[in-house]
Order: sequence, then C-alpha cells, then structure tokens
Amino acid sequence: DEHLLKKRNVPQEENLEDSDVDADFKAVSGLVKSLNATSDNPIIQLSAVQAARKLLSSDRNPPIDDLIKSGILPILVKCLERDDNPSLQFEAAWALTNIASGTSVQTQAVVQSNAVPLFLRLLHSPHQNVCEQAVWALGNIIGDGPQCRDYVISLGVVKPLLSFINPSIPITFLRNVTWVIVNLCRNKDPPPPMETVQEILPALCVLIYHTDINILVDTVWALSYLTDGGNEQIQMVIDSGVVPFLVPLLSHQEVKVQTAALRAVGNIVTGTDEQTQVVLNCDVLSHFPNLLTHPKEKINKEAVWFLSNITAGNQQQVQAVIDAGLIPMIIHQLAKGDFGTQKEAAWAISNLTISGRKDQVEYLVQQNVIPPFCNLLSVKDSQVVQVVLDGLKNILIMAGDEASTIAEIIEECGGLEKIEALQQHENEDIYKLAFEIIDQYFSGDDIDEDPSLIPEATQGGKEYGKADARWLHSDPTIVSVEILTVFLDGLLTLILIYAILKQKHYRIQIAEAI
Repeated sequence: DEHLLKKRNVPQEENLEDSDVDADFKAVSGLVKSLNATSDNPIIQLSAVQAARKLLSSDRNPPIDDLIKSGILPILVKCLERDDNPSLQFEAAWALTNIASGTSVQTQAVVQSNAVPLFLRLLHSPHQNVCEQAVWALGNIIGDGPQCRDYVISLGVVKPLLSFINPSIPITFLRNVTWVIVNLCRNKDPPPPMETVQEILPALCVLIYHTDINILVDTVWALSYLTDGGNEQIQMVIDSGVVPFLVPLLSHQEVKVQTAALRAVGNIVTGTDEQTQVVLNCDVLSHFPNLLTHPKEKINKEAVWFLSNITAGNQQQVQAVIDAGLIPMIIHQLAKGDFGTQKEAAWAISNLTISGRKDQVEYLVQQNVIPPFCNLLSVKDSQVVQVVLDGLKNILIMAGDEASTIAEIIEECGGLEKIEALQQHENEDIYKLAFEIIDQYFSGDDIDEDPSLIPEATQGGKEYGKADARWLHSDPTIVSVEILTVFLDGLLTLILIYAILKQKHYRIQIAEAI
C-alpha cells in the first residue's frame, strides 16, 4: 500500500542505548508494581510514564508486549484524565500512541482499556501538544481496520478532527490530521459510513489546494480510497466538485502526487459511463501521452489500466481514446511493456473489440495490433490468454467478409501455431475458444471434421466490461453448455465425437462429462 496505516512517534534526539532501555524497563517494572491509578505523587507518576514512553520510543524492538503484561495500560489511561497535569497527559498519550502503533492485538489492548473516549476528550484540550498527540493515537487506532474505524467514528471523532483544519494550525499538526482523515477513508469492506464521507469531502476539497506535498499526497490518497468504494461513493466524490482539481495533478512534478491522482481518477472510471464521462470532460486524456512514456513502469501500468476502463465504455468514449492518439501507445505497451503493463494493455484492446464500432476495431488492426496481441498467447497467465483469444475472436467476427485477411495476419505472425497449441490447454474455456477460432476461420486448411459435431460458437466473445480498481479481473468458471448438449444427442454421436477428437488431440474431456 502507498500509505502508512500506523505510525510510531520516535523523537530523533532520544536514541536510547540498549543498556538505557534495559535500565528503564527494570525501573518501569518496579514502578508499575508500586503504583496504582490513584497515586498522589505526581513526580513519581510522571517519571514512570516518561520512562515507559522512552522505552516505547526506542528505535529497535520496543517492548510493547512486556509493558502491556506489566499492567501499565490502566495507569496510562487514567493519566489521560489528569487535566491538572498536561505534561502527564501528553506523556501518557504518547506512550499509548506507540503501543497502538503495534500489532492489531496490541492496538486492541489500548481500545479495550477504554482509552478512545479519553483521547476524544483530549481533542478539546487547551494544550496543542496534547491535542496533537491524541490525534496521532486515534489515527493509529482507526488504522487498525474498519471495526476500529467505525467504533471511533461512532464516538464522534470527525467533527472535532476537521475543526483543526484552519490557517493557524502548524504544518506538522495538519499533516497528522490529514493522515488520520486518510485512515478514516480507508477500507471498503465495509466502506466508511456515508454520513462520514459527506462530512469529510468538503475538507478534502480544501486540502487539495495545499502546497505541502505530504498533505497533498495524503489528500489525494484519501480521495482514491473513497472512489474505491463503489459507484455510490464515486458519485459523492463527483458531486463534491473535486474532479476538475484532481485531474491536473496527473501532470504534477512530484511522482507521489501523480501516482495518487492516477489511482483516484482510475477508480472513478471504473464506475458508470456517465461517471467516466465526468473525468473525460476534464481533458484527462491530454495527460496520458506523458504518463504512458513515464520512466516509472508502475505509472505506465496504471495509465494503461485507466485506459482499459475507457475502452470498456461507450463508443464515443472509445473514439476519444482514438482521437487522443493513444491507441499506438497502448499497442507499444502491449509489445514492449513489463508483463503487468502488457496484461492491462491486453484488457484495453480486448475491451475495445467488445465496445467499439466496426471502424474502431478496423483502426486497431491498421495500427498492427495483431502481432503483439498474438505474442501473449504463449504466456503462462491463463487469464491473459483468454482475454487475447476473446479479443482475436471479436476482431474476426467484426471483420465479416474480411475475416480471411485477419486470419492471414494471425497466421503470418505465428498466432495460428499458438492457437493450435492452446487446444491442448488445461483450461476448458481456453481450449474451447481455440477450437472455435480454428474451426470457424482456419478450418479450410487444418480441420476436416463434420461441422455439426463441433460445439456451437458463442457470438461476440466474452464481454469483460470494466476492470476492478485493483486489477483483480475475474476469471469465472463457465460450464460448457455446448459440449453437454452434444453429449445428450445420443451414444452414437458421443462415440463419433470421441473418435474424431482423440484423433485430433483436442482437449474436450468427454469421459469426465459423462
């Protein structure tokens, strides 16, 4: 992930030696045994809490579990109530912040000690350092996951947190506030409550203008998390009016900003065609020549992923990609990019063959898409192979009377040989697709079976539609209805099919189906 869920507060000036840590831990162990939450010696109490905080701020392996086992948590939580001693509140909040920065079990220990309501109370402290430390602690707790996030939200964290966003706030404090907002927007299983999103969006619309890079990056990541929560949240982000200010960040000089912005707008175009059009109306495609030639491969990959969702849109949106001159650049990535980028390019091309008009698909062929497309038929990733086969089949179908010309191109670039080999593939969908393509477009040279015995071809290929925002394209298992239908035609037909297919080595698993 691009963003820290939890952060420890480790002061640079306090690099403790191992001997100091050991001595302090022994001291804390002794103090915990003798102290209780109602100690009336503030000097001793502050000393113990400060020693614990120093232990937890050590660079190497802070003894979080040992301190939890020592029973110090209730003492630290009780110290948060001491409005008469802000130094003690600050040290206790700091120690608890670092405990909550650990594992989920350690974070839960802080939550179960009833610290969260007291941290929320400290957001109203007149002492800024106490407020800031409470914000940091809450950020670590919220970052533990959706359950903790929603618990803290239910106690009313959002309003006081957003109140800190004002011109007078120190930059370090605002960075922490923005980081906590990111954690509030995080996770989509379940996503944050809609009411919370509505509260946060106006603040993000303000923070997106900020000149501090850390704050800007966090703001854009927050938007990317919100747009990863389904079409309803995408619409809320669109309705906030932030998209026209988000799109120009694709050309920001800082790669961190570009990366976050590309993810955010990429998530938006996984939505409906209407939501996609909002992004296109902001001249988003003008940024993509630079993104597709960016020196960082990860940006190339996400740029092609973005475009694969545009080519899954309507024909006007497909035309926008063509008019922007991006098809040759996608094909270049299909041929020369890293495999992850090639995979996204395969989706972009295949989606266009489904969504596009005949002339748009013809344009693909004119740009010499078939050779690099066919090259991917020999990769080990079954999903990519199936995407390419579907794309090739769609191109052949769309070509109509010109299908023989397309078939020649496929054969000349070595594609036919690869398709023939795929008839031996272990994936049923793949070997069936390969069989259908050869039967329908290459049977004159290679196949002499009775056409009535061949499974009926599906029309138009498999429509993949829009890609998931994390590139987890689904690969469902599809029952081969055509084969089952043939099996039911009678025993004699089964014997004939089996004899023919065994002779030709096609991988239709009749024995299993029976």
